[in-house]
Amino acid sequence: MVGGVLIAFVYGFDVYIEFLKGAHEMDQLALEKDRRKNLPLLSALLGIWNRNFLHHSTVAVIPYSYALRRFSAHLQQLDMESNGKRIDKKGQACNFDTGPIIWGEPGTCGQHSFYQLIHQGTTTVALEFIGFLHSQYGEDIEIENTTSQEKLLSNLFAQSIALAQGKFDANPNKFFPGNRPNTILLGNCLDPRTLGKILAYYEHKVAFQGFLWNINSFDQERSEERRVGKECLRLC
Repeated sequence: MVGGVLIAFVYGFDVYIEFLKGAHEMDQLALEKDRRKNLPLLSALLGIWNRNFLHHSTVAVIPYSYALRRFSAHLQQLDMESNGKRIDKKGQACNFDTGPIIWGEPGTCGQHSFYQLIHQGTTTVALEFIGFLHSQYGEDIEIENTTSQEKLLSNLFAQSIALAQGKFDANPNKFFPGNRPNTILLGNCLDPRTLGKILAYYEHKVAFQGFLWNINSFDQERSEERRVGKECLRLC
C-alpha cells in the first residue's frame, strides 16, 4: 500500500492491477493445505532446515535479471527487520537461531567477486537463485545458435549444479567440495504479474518462518529504536 498510488501514476493503472493480481495468486497459493504444493511454505521450511539444523547463518539471493538488481536489498529489510528478533511472542528469549543474514547481487556481478567464497570458502552460504525463461522486453540476440537469455540461464543452472555436486581436481586449489545448498525460483518472464507473485512469495515465506519460530515478524515496537537512533545522530 505504501507505493501503490505512485506505481499506478508512473506505470498506469492497468500495470498496477496486474501487479496486484499476481500478488493475490500467490496469496491463494499460500493457503494451499497440501504442503507439497504450497511454494512459500516449502521455501520457509527449507530456510528453517538451513538455519536451525544445518546452522547456516547467511542467505544470498542472486537474481539473474538486471531489473532486480536492488531486490536483495528489499529482502534485507523484509526478512532481517521482520525476523531479526530474539524475543518470542511470550516475551521470552529464543534459545535457537531466528532470521538469517540476507544479502546478494545480480548473478552476473557475483561471478568474479563473491562466487569464489561461495564455491570454495570455509563458510557455507545458502543461495536462492531467481531466473526467467524469457527476457523482460522480448528482445534478444542469437549468437552461435543460442540467445543471450539462454546463455544467462545456462550460467545460472551451471552455478547451481556446481554448488550441489562440486568438482574433483587433483590440484587442491581447483577442487570444489560441493554440497552447498541452493534453490532456483524460475519464472516465465519478469512482467508486473510475476513481480507481484515474487514479492508476495517472499512475504509469505518470512511470515511462515515467524510462525514456526513463534516471533512477531511484522509487529515491531519502534519507539525505543527511534529514540536510540536520534540520540546517536545527536552525538555524531
